[in-house]
Amino acid sequence: MEKNHRRGLSIKALAAVYSVIAIFGLASVVVLIGYHLFGINVERNYEKYATTVLEYAYTVSDEYSFGDMIAAREMPDRYEEMREHLNKIKESSDIGYLYAIYFEDLEDIHSITYAINTKTAEELKNGGKYTYLGTPCEAGSFEDETIQILQQAVRNGQKECALLEGYSQEYGHMLNGYKVIFDSTGQAAGLLCVEININNISKERNHYVRAIVLFAAAFTLVVTIAYILSLEYSLIDPIARITHAAKDFSKNIGDQKAMDESAQKLAKLDIQTKNEVGDLYKTISKMETDMAKQLSDIRQYAEQTVKMQDGLMVLMADMVETRDSDTGTHIQKTAAYVKIILEGLQKKGYYKEIVTPQYIEDVVKSAPLHDVGKINISDTILNKPDKLTTKEFETMKSHTTWGKKIIDKAIRNVGGENYLREARNMAAYHHENWNGKGYPEGLAGEEIPLSARIMAVADVFDALTSPRVYKPAFPLEEAVRIIKEDVGNKFDPKCVEVFLEAMPEVQEVMKRLNGLENG
Repeated sequence: MEKNHRRGLSIKALAAVYSVIAIFGLASVVVLIGYHLFGINVERNYEKYATTVLEYAYTVSDEYSFGDMIAAREMPDRYEEMREHLNKIKESSDIGYLYAIYFEDLEDIHSITYAINTKTAEELKNGGKYTYLGTPCEAGSFEDETIQILQQAVRNGQKECALLEGYSQEYGHMLNGYKVIFDSTGQAAGLLCVEININNISKERNHYVRAIVLFAAAFTLVVTIAYILSLEYSLIDPIARITHAAKDFSKNIGDQKAMDESAQKLAKLDIQTKNEVGDLYKTISKMETDMAKQLSDIRQYAEQTVKMQDGLMVLMADMVETRDSDTGTHIQKTAAYVKIILEGLQKKGYYKEIVTPQYIEDVVKSAPLHDVGKINISDTILNKPDKLTTKEFETMKSHTTWGKKIIDKAIRNVGGENYLREARNMAAYHHENWNGKGYPEGLAGEEIPLSARIMAVADVFDALTSPRVYKPAFPLEEAVRIIKEDVGNKFDPKCVEVFLEAMPEVQEVMKRLNGLENG
């Protein structure tokens, strides 16, 4: 069942997401703080403005001794002249109301009375009317709490300007500024007041928020792009190139040339960043170079080991062949015939579960050891020109069991490689017969290891076509006839079939190696 590998976000995407989140979070904090500070600043500006207008209006009213007018409850000619000046102040400012009040009875908050009020030209044109000294304030014009504050200011003779915020359903939020008016004797006579509509503070805040949000969005976009580009140059691109080179190297493990080229490509990246990425690049580059060299050394060592093993096998086989004066180039020819049979079986699809490329290599490589057991047979028997006695033949037959013992010992010492196991099979069982009448164990059919069945054909054919001290070489036709007669008795039919079909190749081997032997 195929695993469903889910790929996560790339570093670039993660960096973009995290940077946007971080910058957005920072921008949000800045907006909230800015919103709060902006509101405070606007309120202070309104307060300062109200105080400034109030002080100016107070100066004008004081020039006309307005406190004496209120104290005397009189409106001399200069009263209207003063009103005109105050009207101009209101006209030229952004205040909503400019007026004066007093208490008929300071102990009664409901005795609050107008001393004067101002109107702009536009207000008068639209039906506005003046309010004169002595006109009672309409009920509900001021909240009781506000009146009490104004009352306390008059009672205390408060000389500084003061501010308070008020709210009504009709006017909304208003900022009230007031200052006590004194008569010429220094007695508190009333209060001069200004009112500014501060409902626009929220609108100004919202306008500020929109502006700063747009700025923050643009700032976030610019900073994110700059951050990603910087990250791309300093981190993402170097890591991507290192990753690509490392994958290429990993993919080519086993191909020395490709590994060397991959290591060289990584070295040529020449990443110079002086941070962890640079350290990573240097580490991976060194690791790949060292690994490529190490694998090259291991491969060379393995090749030398294989050559040494192959050489030792040939040397052992040569030692046997040198003692057996009749065998000549027997090990070379039998190995060649074994290879021909194996390739024929592979081509035909016979024993395909066994005959793999590795199996062919192992069997061909170990074929020269099939007679290694003869090293324990005396020269007298090996080189006897006459027919062997029954006892001598039994001794000769023991070369199969000796071969098995020798190679079993080698397997225990070197770890039991495949080619040695097949060498043991060939050494022990190449004289077994398909019909079960061979030696040393009387195995039959496919009980006999395939490599031994193959070697049986190759060994007998070479024995027939090569001269021995006790006989001359048989003609090829005679040797083929004898081999055919023993199909199903001595030999595996499939092995003989592919061998005879490859007779042109067999003759090439005979021609080449018999010529070498005769030469």
